[in-house]
Order: sequence, then C-alpha cells, then structure tokens
Amino acid sequence: MKQPDAAALLRADAVRSHCAEIMALAEDGCAPHFLWHAQRLPETAAYVADTIRLRYPDLNVPYHSRWRHFEAGGVDRWGALAQSHGLSGAELARARIDLVIPSVLLDAGAGAEWRYRDAGSGMELGRSEGLGVASLNLFASGALSSDPKQPLRADAAALQDFTESTLAQTFQAGVGNALVGLSGRAALLQRLGAAIAAAPQVFGTPARLGNLFDWLAARAQNGTVAASLVLETLLATLGPVWPGRIVLDGVSLGDCWRHSGSSDGLVPFHKLTQWLTYSLLEPLEQAGLEVTGLDALTGLPEYRNGGLLLDFGVLAPRDPSFLSRLLTVEEEAVVEWRALTVIALDRLADAVRAELGVDAAGFPLARILEGGTWAAGRRIAAERRPGGGPPVRIASDGTVF
Repeated sequence: MKQPDAAALLRADAVRSHCAEIMALAEDGCAPHFLWHAQRLPETAAYVADTIRLRYPDLNVPYHSRWRHFEAGGVDRWGALAQSHGLSGAELARARIDLVIPSVLLDAGAGAEWRYRDAGSGMELGRSEGLGVASLNLFASGALSSDPKQPLRADAAALQDFTESTLAQTFQAGVGNALVGLSGRAALLQRLGAAIAAAPQVFGTPARLGNLFDWLAARAQNGTVAASLVLETLLATLGPVWPGRIVLDGVSLGDCWRHSGSSDGLVPFHKLTQWLTYSLLEPLEQAGLEVTGLDALTGLPEYRNGGLLLDFGVLAPRDPSFLSRLLTVEEEAVVEWRALTVIALDRLADAVRAELGVDAAGFPLARILEGGTWAAGRRIAAERRPGGGPPVRIASDGTVF
C-alpha cells in the first residue's frame, strides 16, 4: 500500500481517481460490499432525463447549488434582501459568499421530521429547502456579523461567538421539531470562524468570508478562474472545521475515509466542499469571473444521488441489512457506496446527455445533478417510501450528509 500524501488528497482529481479504484473492484465483482449492475443504467438514465424534462422543459437547467433552495416555492428571497440593502458590484459578490458558505455548511440532512415556517411567505418547508431558507433568514438577522451597521456579512468574530441557542431559535428547532445534528451544526460555524481567522491571506484581517472574492479575483487570468482552484482553496483553508476526521502530516483530510480497496487505504469525497464550490459559481460569475473546468469537480455522494442508484438496483448491497440498519459514515460499506456513486454519476451523466441530445460542454455535470440526479433521487424516494425518505439510514452529526 502506497504512502498517502495529504496535499494530493485535497483535490477533486483525487476524489475521482480513488473512487475509480473502488469501481474497478466492483466491475470485477470483487468489491467487498456492493454488486455493480451496469445493465440498469439505461433505465435509470431515462428516469433522470424524464425528471429533467418535467422540471425544465426547455432544458435551461441552472447549476446544482444552494441558491435553488433560497428560491423555494418560487420566491426570490435573496434578490429581495440584496435589493433592500442596495448591494451591487463586488460588495454584492462578497455578501453572497458571506451567505452561501455558512448556509452550505448547515445543509447536512435535517431529518424527516423537522419543519421550518417561513414568516415572509407563510410556507412550511422541510429538508434542504427549509434549511436553506432558515439559513438565509439567519444571515439576514445579522447574527453572522459583528458589525450591527453591516448586518449582511459573515465574519470570524461573529462566527466564533455563535451559539447553539441562536441556531435553535432561528431554525425553530426544539421539542416536537427536532433538527438532526443541532449542536454539531453550531460547532461547525464556530470552527468556521476560527479557520478563516487563521487564514488572513485569503480572508483578510479582520477575517470575513466574502473576502474570498477578492483573493480569487486577484488570481484570475483574463477574467477566468478554474473550479479546481476554488475547491483547493476551500479545502486548504476550511479543513479545520471538520470534527474528528483523519489527520495526516498535521493536516485534516475532512470528508475522507478508510477503505481497504484503495491503493493508499483512503477515499476522499469532499462532498460539502464540492457542493460549496458549485454554490460559489453564480456569485463569482455575476461579478464577472468566469469559472472554467467545471467537470473537474465530481458528483456529490450523498443520500439522494446514492439513493437513486440503490432504488434502481444499479448498486446492490451484498448484505441486505445495509438497507435496514442504522449506518455510520465511517464504516467501509458506506465509504464503498459513496465511492461507487461518484463514478456511477459520471457514467449516468453521459447516458442522460444521450437521452436528451445534449453535449457535456453545454450540459456539464453541475446541470445533470440539478436537473437531474438529485431531483430524481428525491422523486423515486417519494414513489417508493412514505415520507420520501432515502433507502438508507445514516447516523449523522450534521457535517457529512
């Protein structure tokens, strides 16, 4: 087994290459936990393509990002907030980054029971939409800014002082409305504050999340910035926010786990950080930076995309109890399921494009996911199970799923 290198694991290409090693085992019938049924990909692709046509008949699919959740129910909440504060230009980009980074970190699965009532629209929302709107309202309240005169900011001082009680109150969590991983989410924001304070070269002094825009703009070449640079910057600076993870050479590897089938014993995913990178595309592009190389990023190995593959039998667990018992994120069967999901999404994307008659340049993976596999995973779950829950149960601390 080769010696792993921390820096080499904190890259998108490391996700794809390590997951490909696990897929090679599955294709040979040697993966320890799952069977790979490639013959079921065409049916799955047809279902995903149908889902895309239902949601976006003109095939004008936006990026898979947190911004879709802020628009739950067709309400442009962020647009109204930004307009009311007169934000424009670079400051608009900074504020959008200030909002979206904490919001993405708060996005891990809420659980089937939690609901959020949005006072502005009167809507009752659950899951990712509820978390998105709740986090937007948290940001709008000024709770993430240490300057009362500039509430639409997220800075190190306010984040480090953030409390679980503030999160519970804003997210309406409590008896009868439990939010999975509440304390873990609050602690994540506190560590986020500490992490950006420790990276003044990127986030400035005093540290503010939105200063990431200026750092990236200074490194753009001819108005372009590579998606891989965005991801690697986030992985390098935000690694300390993840609790209890594998540390190599003093570096936290974040969403990276052990699997015996990997050449170095590890498989990185960086799911939330890649989701965050996808969610930064719109703020950066609106501010005039073109983000290139989107397909260097991978599909997101979480319970909607991975659940889609389980529900269609593309992936089948060798041990049927995988679908019934409570799982933990670090167990090898979960790591294998996630690794196979990453590579299966690449192959599914090609099949979906063929169904739709589009190419990768015009329909990158970021649009396949949104249109798309994530929505199809939710759709098939609703058809298969009351309440629309995923086909697996995972004990979450609010920082992975």
